[in-house]
Parts: sequence; C-alpha cells; structure tokens
Amino acid sequence: MKEICIDGKYIGNGHPTFIIAELSANHNGSLEVALETVRAAKRTGADCIKLQTYTADTITIDSRKDDFLIKGTIWEGRNLHELYQEAYTPWEWHQALFEEAEKQGLICFSSPFDKTAVDFLEALHVPAYKIASFEITDIPLIEYVASKGKPVILSTGIATIADIELAIAACKRMGNHDIALLKCTSSYPAPIEEANMIMVKDLAERFGVLTGLSDHTMGSTVPVVATCFGAKIIEKHFILDHSIGGPDASFSMDEAEFTAMVKAVREAEAAIGVVDYTLTDKQAKGKDFSRSLYVVEDIKVGEVISEKNVRSIRPGFGLHPKYYHEILGKKAISDIEKGTRFGFDLIEE
Repeated sequence: MKEICIDGKYIGNGHPTFIIAELSANHNGSLEVALETVRAAKRTGADCIKLQTYTADTITIDSRKDDFLIKGTIWEGRNLHELYQEAYTPWEWHQALFEEAEKQGLICFSSPFDKTAVDFLEALHVPAYKIASFEITDIPLIEYVASKGKPVILSTGIATIADIELAIAACKRMGNHDIALLKCTSSYPAPIEEANMIMVKDLAERFGVLTGLSDHTMGSTVPVVATCFGAKIIEKHFILDHSIGGPDASFSMDEAEFTAMVKAVREAEAAIGVVDYTLTDKQAKGKDFSRSLYVVEDIKVGEVISEKNVRSIRPGFGLHPKYYHEILGKKAISDIEKGTRFGFDLIEE
C-alpha cells in the first residue's frame, strides 16, 4: 500500500488513520476562540488541525448578481462575498495558530484558494496542502500547489471521474506523486444515505492513491464505516462549542462528539485487524469447550460402539467428531466408564 508523510507522520501502509479537525469558520471572529479550538482538538485525540486560507476577495467578488446568491443549502439566499467575509480566518492569525498547534503537538496545514494563499502558506512552512471539493476543477491552482513538493490531499465532493483524473494528472505533471483523495458529499449537513463509503475503496483501487473521508454527515457512523473500507484520512469540522454559532456550526462536532468519534475510529481500526487464521491463546483455550467424542453410558468389554453409548458433546478433550462414523460398530476392548474421553485405544483395530 502507498504511504505519504506529513511533517514526519506516515499515513497509509498500516499506520493509524490520520484524523483532521477542520477549524473552518468555527472561531466566530475571535482569535482566542480559534486558539482554544486548537487546544481542544489536541484533547480529542486528533492528529491535525486544518485551516482555510482565503479572503472574500480572493475566493469570489462582491457582486449582487443572481449568480452570486447561494441557493439550495443552509446558506440559502446569502451573497457569496458576504458569507466568506464572515467565515474566513484572518491571515494575521495564521502564525499564532501554527505556533499553538506545534506547541500542542498537532500537525497544522491549510486549504489555499488562490496562488497568494499558497505563497503565504509557503512562508509558514506548511507540511501539506488540502484542495477543497469546489476547487478540484481549478487545475492552475492544483498545479501551483503540487509544484511546492508537499503532499496534496484532494476532496472529491463535486468531482466526476474526469475531474479526478485531471486533478491527479496536474499533480503528477508537477512531479508530485504524494496524493490522497477524500470521498466527500458536498451537502451541509450531508444525508447519511448519500455517503457511499464503498467509494473509499473504489477510489484507492481505481487511482492507486491513498484515500479517506471528508465528512459532513452527523455523528460518527460514516467515519467508522470509512475506516472499515480502508480510509487512511478522516476529516471532520470541529467546533469548540455549538453555542458559538457561525456558518458551519450545524454540521460540526464539538469536543465531546469529536472525542467519541476518534475513539470509535481507533476501535474500528483495532477490530479490523489482519488476515490471520492462527488462534490466540484465549481462542485456543476456548477449544476446551468445543465438541468431541465421549462415552455417555457405561460400556462393557466386547460391546459394540453405537450412537447410544458414544456421542459428540462438550467439552473438547476427546476424539475429534470427524472420526464418529469410523468408530461406530467397533467393539470395546475393555470396560469403559461413562464420561470417559473416547479414543482409538479403547476399541479393536
């Protein structure tokens, strides 16, 4: 299996699932809230805190034309520029957030939305880049990100197979093969019946890269299922407290929920295990309670072994039941007491 390395942490190839807490807009315009969210992410057991690096003017323009009004989402009727002006993480906060993440022992990187954001993040020495779902068609941006030689994680929320092929080709064209794809359903929140977690496995097989999940469903079920399908990266939006509010609050996990998800993912990993038909000591001990052949009523010398006096019962210390039909009709060579483990040494050859 392929693996990538982000800031010294290996992902894939038998390593634990890499769990990302997405800060996004969950700071309500407060640097202190953002910093405490980083600290809380560490407490949940996350491996990484991820930012988004844009301004309203680098991601869109301030236009009141109908094209720029949001339709069919939880942000219905809002203007794009207005939404992003509320949601963005000020660039002057990034240094402090990166430093706090390092202090906490968390990896920190970001999703850039234009070249200026990439240049800014390069100055902060980010160890990886994430391409958001709606940017997967921005081939010039992907090429520029890939050219920096850092691992590139691509969300596939709105992507067709052709879109994914173009994005991967853009990375490889820049000599960058450290690529991961995240299955994503770009609804907010996403219906669980649209999660299609079997895609995690298919993306890995089809494109030969690490795969994972960028999740907008409610709860931990989908991340656990993704883990069982081989997800090596799990990303969920993280909020310090739902009372903070904000554009992403309704589909974000708070500290208790995120902690429970991390625990569930780790338990799922442990449950998956490996292909191994050897028995543990406990399993081998359990064979004591399996079936074997026992004398179930007293047998006299010369008496014929029958279904009446020998049966397959618990425990498992007697002769294997596979010999049952072979021993029927044989004669006992001595008296045998009820409860005796049956064996070939008790009958004539």
